[in-house]
Amino acid sequence: MRSATNRLAAVPADDADLIRRSIAGDEQAFRIIMSRYNRRLYRLARGIVRNDADAEDIVQEAYIKAFMHLASFRGDSSLATWLSRIAINEALGKLRRRRPLSEERRLDDAYRYQAQVIPFPQSAAADDPERTMAQRQILQLVEQATDDLPENFRLVFVTRVIEGMSVEETAGILGIPPETVKTRLHRARKLMREQLDKKIGPVLMDAFPFAGKRCERVTQAVLRRLGFCG
Repeated sequence: MRSATNRLAAVPADDADLIRRSIAGDEQAFRIIMSRYNRRLYRLARGIVRNDADAEDIVQEAYIKAFMHLASFRGDSSLATWLSRIAINEALGKLRRRRPLSEERRLDDAYRYQAQVIPFPQSAAADDPERTMAQRQILQLVEQATDDLPENFRLVFVTRVIEGMSVEETAGILGIPPETVKTRLHRARKLMREQLDKKIGPVLMDAFPFAGKRCERVTQAVLRRLGFCG
């Protein structure tokens, strides 16, 4: 059996160092690993179970399982890919436990033969609550449309589009051919567009909002120029 040093020879130096330190019981190394990969694992888990609380539980269980077996990490893939696979397996396991047997079979079959970053604005001006609300509505629509995707498309969409992984990395994590990733992503994007086309109309009616402090500011400025306000 290869030594831990030899096993990690192909792993990026930073990850390899974190793995060695974690195996030695370095708490800070554990913290760095989790802070680095929390979002990815959460998004992957959330893409499968479609429930925030369940996704958080899955991420915790995935880390526990990974850290307990870190010494056996072979280094055949990156740490990110290894952790992602563990999180996916945990999520699929949780999904199976709450599904009827017939649905479980379909899920097994789907994965046997088989998640560009969306740049949403994250920081609105503090005095612009209307824009903040509009951004929140858009995000909710995207999240809902993502949840509505069929499972075998949803995980590819989350992995590729939301998490921004490459085709090759997605294929490696999910255990499917790169061409399957491309096909499923194409179908997922088509379904997403159809879902958003149906739902985006009411949100677009609120585009370029002009209310709240902005509206009041302009109103007061006009009234002052007309001589009504001091």
